[in-house]
Amino acid sequence: MPPNNGEPKEDLVSRGMRWWRQERPDIDSSGKAVVGRLLRLQDLALRRLNEAIASHGLKYQEYGVLATLRVKGAPFQMTPSELQSTLLYSSGGLSNLLKRLEREGYIQRAIHPADGRGVLVKLTSKGRRLADKAMPAHAQAELALIAMFEPAERELLAGLLARMTEDNTPEAPAAQDAQDEFQVQQQAL
Repeated sequence: MPPNNGEPKEDLVSRGMRWWRQERPDIDSSGKAVVGRLLRLQDLALRRLNEAIASHGLKYQEYGVLATLRVKGAPFQMTPSELQSTLLYSSGGLSNLLKRLEREGYIQRAIHPADGRGVLVKLTSKGRRLADKAMPAHAQAELALIAMFEPAERELLAGLLARMTEDNTPEAPAAQDAQDEFQVQQQAL
């Protein structure tokens, strides 16, 4: 943000934090400085990414499936559970998405040869061509979103976000400790 008399311009999150400090000074709301901006940025990033791939007839979730299968490498296939864990979609949401992509001819679902109860999702030739066409636009949009950072800043930010992600996965001890502390605080109220 451009400086305003030596101070950063007040954004949506800093304004909300100011309100929190005025109305609830008893609560430490400093986490909003990061988490609030991450949530706001998620909305902005998804909008920008959807705009970048719209000319290919895709939305980000559809693109995510096709691109993930594409970069997985030959034979360009994964189980639905592998896709779900990679893309972080709910199983119901992924199932509906896969049905749509299959109707369009971008993927095929088949019985897993090693497990007759399982399914494999495979990228079709049509799906691979579409993924290959959309991937440069998606990558450009990602670069545009971080254009304000120097390479060293990008590396630092990527490392900080990776650490935050890792420490907050459900199986991470720090995430469980924070959840336990939150529950204790809630019980005290």
